[in-house]
Amino acid sequence: MKKAIFTLLCLLTVSAMVAQTEISGTVKDGSGVPVTGANVLILNSSSGSTSDFDGNFSFTTSLSGTQKLQVSFLGYETYIQDIELNGAAITLQIVLQEGGTSLDEVVLTASATFRSQKDTPMSISSLKQREITKLSANSQADIIRSIPGITAEGGGGETASNVFVRGLPSGGQYVFNPLQYDGMPLMSTFGLNSSAHDVYARPDIGFKGVEFVRGGAAVLYGAGSVAGIINYTSKTGDSNDENIINVEWADKGRLKTDFYTGGKLGGEDSNTYYAFTGFVRKDDGPIETGLPTKGVQFRANIKQKFENGSFTVHGQFINDNAQFFLPLPLDGDRKRIAGNDGEPVSQLLSGELAQTSFLTPGGVYESPIEDGVHTQGGYLMGDFNYNFSEDLKFKSKVRYANYKHNFALYVGGNGANNNPITLNDYVANVAPGNQGFTAMYQGTTSDINGSDLVVDNLHIDRLRPMTDYSGEASLTKTLHVENGTHNITGGVFLARTEAEDVNYQYRVLSEFNNNPKLVNLSYTDAGGNNVVFSDGGLYNRIGMTSNKFLSQNKTAFYLTDEMVFDKWRFDVGFRIENTEGTFSNGNIVESQVYENTDLTPELANVRFADGSFTRANVSATDWALSLAGLYKLSDAVNLYANFSKGFFFPQIRGFSPISTGVTGSKYDSEKIIQVEAGAKVGTEKFKGSFAGYYVGLSDRIKIDQGFVNGTLVDLTRSEQSTRTIGLESTFDWAFAENFNLRGSATYQNHEISKNVSTDLTNNTSSTQNEGNKLARQPNFLGSLGAYYDDGAFDALLSFNHTGSKFAADNNTVELDAITIARLGAGYQFGMGGEDSDDTLRLGFSIFNLFDDKGVTEGDPRNVNQAGDAEFFFGRPILPRRFFLTATFNF
Repeated sequence: MKKAIFTLLCLLTVSAMVAQTEISGTVKDGSGVPVTGANVLILNSSSGSTSDFDGNFSFTTSLSGTQKLQVSFLGYETYIQDIELNGAAITLQIVLQEGGTSLDEVVLTASATFRSQKDTPMSISSLKQREITKLSANSQADIIRSIPGITAEGGGGETASNVFVRGLPSGGQYVFNPLQYDGMPLMSTFGLNSSAHDVYARPDIGFKGVEFVRGGAAVLYGAGSVAGIINYTSKTGDSNDENIINVEWADKGRLKTDFYTGGKLGGEDSNTYYAFTGFVRKDDGPIETGLPTKGVQFRANIKQKFENGSFTVHGQFINDNAQFFLPLPLDGDRKRIAGNDGEPVSQLLSGELAQTSFLTPGGVYESPIEDGVHTQGGYLMGDFNYNFSEDLKFKSKVRYANYKHNFALYVGGNGANNNPITLNDYVANVAPGNQGFTAMYQGTTSDINGSDLVVDNLHIDRLRPMTDYSGEASLTKTLHVENGTHNITGGVFLARTEAEDVNYQYRVLSEFNNNPKLVNLSYTDAGGNNVVFSDGGLYNRIGMTSNKFLSQNKTAFYLTDEMVFDKWRFDVGFRIENTEGTFSNGNIVESQVYENTDLTPELANVRFADGSFTRANVSATDWALSLAGLYKLSDAVNLYANFSKGFFFPQIRGFSPISTGVTGSKYDSEKIIQVEAGAKVGTEKFKGSFAGYYVGLSDRIKIDQGFVNGTLVDLTRSEQSTRTIGLESTFDWAFAENFNLRGSATYQNHEISKNVSTDLTNNTSSTQNEGNKLARQPNFLGSLGAYYDDGAFDALLSFNHTGSKFAADNNTVELDAITIARLGAGYQFGMGGEDSDDTLRLGFSIFNLFDDKGVTEGDPRNVNQAGDAEFFFGRPILPRRFFLTATFNF
């Protein structure tokens, strides 16, 4: 009997020692808003968790007795509470107070777990929605321009910003850094046509914020990216009941209204939530063209929460037109030239071209030029999260997108006489020995003064419909080991993208002026014949110049482990991906569709598709590896390093098919190596980082375009390798109460280490530009700003600096450095009495405060552009603009 009692007591003791206590609860701020990504930890143990999107947390522990629970998050005082662990479940309602030690924002992108930026072994930057709203951004470039290592050019207007990541060559259109909404790319495959990711969606106020993850694990999760991911995270109704209306006015005829509403659907016990957001706008600027920018976007989500997870349906509808500005003739000093009215010419897009149409063998072609960049369509996405247990979690996303997209380009001054020239000299050039001419502006009956300036222009309609099917699923298992945890994730990403790449082109003769008038010209040639040179301003109805249909499939598998051991964090990941693409290239022929013998051959012959196609298939497989580590040197300083071997599949529109396969070299992946090491600092008054990095790229395929006989075509195809070393630093110093000084600096030394170029017009190859700097990549980038915010009054003065850079790989034209200044301020009023949370903020913002007229790029379609020519083709940054905003929260 004594032995039995003793045995029973031992069993009870062991049972008590291994008893599990479940700890759960919510973390909110003082106003009741859930705090996402708060660190919840039992001190001096590995037991803990992080709060989810709704502020909820839950974990179990085998510890017993009295323990200290610590909760911490950026910008809040650390919360510590004694808890008694005896096997009984504990539920806590934790409220964090503002203030305390400065950690970094929580990371939601390129990670399987919630963690702070300070505790992540890679470079990450983020902006909250409140900061984005204050910017009154002209374009995506204005939002991400302050991110370290990013060159963002917004000179084209609101869409198709050129974005360059540190150390990598590209044309600028998000090639190495896809744009994502809620963790899924707006388009899964880039390069089926020439459209940038940001033509498919616009920022609105229905986001929590945006993150930019560079290098490291960015190559692993979801669609994957070798250089970085720009990810916008939508608000869902369970964040908190909220309604926002933001009205924005600006000079040059801008009026935009954003709205957001979100909350619970149903009664008190409902677990269904909604969010609805979007905008309606019209704009005559920022450069007046006589053609409007106008449109709408609506986005919404409905979220159903259940005991162990949630299911969210996201949707978007967009019908938006945005005018787009390309390089235009500048003088030899790269300054704007005065037009016929004496005013400096900022663009050559003519409102008189609206409703342009002409006859082709396939019927009447109606140009969408007045729509500029027109996007119509949307997406649907399902996001499913399920927790089988506290240590086994499943995530899945499925997305369908379909867009009708036109990209109307007005190439100012690209013809036989593409520089501003007097009408008299123009006629002498195009009709030597003529016996006289008649020229009138379209819609008038008065002759034009022969001393008026005219210019050749090219209009290109790029018809770019796209459809995208994509899905991702992953399973994360948490393993608790001695002094640490493993978070092991296995996942799959599948996608199919289909696109058309159809171009129509025509040439126009216009005056040299802002919003120029079209010129109708006829002359009597040397033989006494009457010749109609331009009719309705058109002097060459070129017709169809591209008729391509492309599709690409992606299949990827990845396996990662995010480890936490006391002062150490390690990330390890592997990805393998296969892509298969089909390229159908339609044959284009010329046909005479006019019998009017007075017309020039250029007016009479219009190209069209004859219905025949040449097809080819491409396929490639590659793998990526990412290794990263972080060491907590002290409470204030973390040291980190990461290495990644990544890949990028070339844009298949650069591999024109022939009957036996693909022209040029074999279709294969581009190899990219990235290494980074540095330190992150976070104290009550100061946070920042300093790092050195290396980026190496091999076997890149590059296509350069240019004009042949007045038509834009592919001129050269290059195989390129590059390498870059650099230093990068960021800081945020709270030097006084409510006053912060923030900045960043990036220095990079880059070069083209290999460049074998094939001339596609005569199929000859040569070695060029080796040892030169990368096109459009500066050596130095930086930002500096002073920010004040006491909860009621806020103000900012910021500067973004882009150092000098070469316009092309041949390094013959160097563009001067650009500094863009922004000034803004606002005051927030309480509305509705003491018990109300309603607020109204009135503010202003000035973009390009000092009206810098620097040139963001030269002529990318003229790689042999000279730097000392009489006229220089370039795209200036957008002019100064003044915004007023009213933001009502209720």
